[in-house]
Amino acid sequence: MKIRSIAVMAAVAAGAVAGYANADELADITAAKTLRCGTFADVPPFASPDPKTREMAGFDVDLCRAIARELGVNAEIKPVSVEARVPEVKLGHVDIAVANLAYTLSRAEQIQFSDPYYLAKEMLIVKANDPGQKKADFEGKRLASTKGSTSELAIRKNKSDALTFQDTGSAYLAVQQGKARGLVANTMTTTKIVNESKTKGAEMRMIEEPMLYQPIGVGMKKDEPALTTKINEILVKLDTSGEINQIWDKWLGPNTEYKMTRKDKVVPIGELKFEPIP
Repeated sequence: MKIRSIAVMAAVAAGAVAGYANADELADITAAKTLRCGTFADVPPFASPDPKTREMAGFDVDLCRAIARELGVNAEIKPVSVEARVPEVKLGHVDIAVANLAYTLSRAEQIQFSDPYYLAKEMLIVKANDPGQKKADFEGKRLASTKGSTSELAIRKNKSDALTFQDTGSAYLAVQQGKARGLVANTMTTTKIVNESKTKGAEMRMIEEPMLYQPIGVGMKKDEPALTTKINEILVKLDTSGEINQIWDKWLGPNTEYKMTRKDKVVPIGELKFEPIP
């Protein structure tokens, strides 16, 4: 009897492990009727607390909600730090990450990327009187960025010395205080800082040569083909209908301080010409 009980318990345990291994995250999301979406904690215009409502708002938040709507579920916005975006997906704390997440080789080994929905650039800004004109002029120089970001990777790829911080504001302050020669961040952030510097602090300017090109996609757990396929289908649908452009224009478009026009289309990453970073 005892031996039989042990055998039954072992079979149940094995079944549980097999069931876990074969779990379908898309089915789990549908059953829970909730999409847990990781976004930046405070990086406008992508995701940050609205000053009036204190609710999360921004491009990534709206895109999360659009994806959840197409899945027929509610969106649960879960703010995460820059460096926690990939770990939170790997650990299953969020279902997807929509947080200006750039494709890198090391990240692609850890998580699954959707088809990119835009091609971003990492840009370097320096004080207006800095003599540097191209990124090669800053090799070996100290440049500031947020910790764990592709901005940091771009600095190291340029053979520059990375000085990292938890947020862009602290990185910018380091440049203003002379602790770093420049700041590397995405085009939207650097454009905003350059514009604001004309009326406060030391005036900044942008180095025209991009530090790095990077496809931006949705991050998901690996080995979840049903979820990956569905997210890609939804992105194509939102792109074709013009909804991604509408969200873009709301937060980053010509009538905003960023004055940027989205010209990208959702396409498989293999169709893009870029040099992946480690």
